[in-house]
Amino acid sequence: MLQLPSLPSLTAVTSHRGSVVRVQLMRAALDAQMLRDLLGVITAVREASSVRVLVISGESDDFCLGGDRQELDRLITQDPSGTEIRRLGESARLVFGGLAELDAVTIARVHGRAVGAGLALAMSCDLRVGAHDSLYRLPEVALGLPGTWGGAAARLISEIGPAATRELLLTGRSVDAETALRLAVLHRVTPAAELDEAVNHWIRPLLRRPATAVRTTKRVLAAHEASARMADLTRLEGHLMAAEIGFNKR
Repeated sequence: MLQLPSLPSLTAVTSHRGSVVRVQLMRAALDAQMLRDLLGVITAVREASSVRVLVISGESDDFCLGGDRQELDRLITQDPSGTEIRRLGESARLVFGGLAELDAVTIARVHGRAVGAGLALAMSCDLRVGAHDSLYRLPEVALGLPGTWGGAAARLISEIGPAATRELLLTGRSVDAETALRLAVLHRVTPAAELDEAVNHWIRPLLRRPATAVRTTKRVLAAHEASARMADLTRLEGHLMAAEIGFNKR
């Protein structure tokens, strides 16, 4: 039986109907509290075999604008050793990796902007639909940060390839929905008013498929993806982030 965690911080709101759980991000920035809340939802969904689909969307004008830079500055000021930054990076890795590893099919419903860690959050989902006027950007390098938060680089390379990942990370350019579709950042583009119908267009057949077939297919695909990597270098990314932020601060 699904037991969704209560989220008193209002960083995210969850709803559960039948075999579908929906998570709506209530803040534009992906801070430590939101990561904890998302991890709680992911854990609950992982333990409930009745959940077949998890949908993530944003409540504000944007899907998600990435990590909270003020929080990062505060953490490195309070703890120059970078311990808290490393913990934040590990939380992001657990959230992004947890989404990718769920038996439930995960769907990102993107409107407005998906920036930095917000884009990484969307990329961690199995299926991604974006509004015609949505925008996508990875500004980490321009901000003096390595593009390594929470395993984002590894996921991007796996999903869209090393060449496209290299360009997005090094140039930090903003791409529109049609370009995102061409790069495979998105699977589908639709008018903003039709985003919910586009999500339901995927959900309806998914719920008709045998659950074991969907689960096994996801695990096979994940195993093939993992076989391309000799080691899980994402475990080092929190350390790289802490070192870079600490260096910039000094």
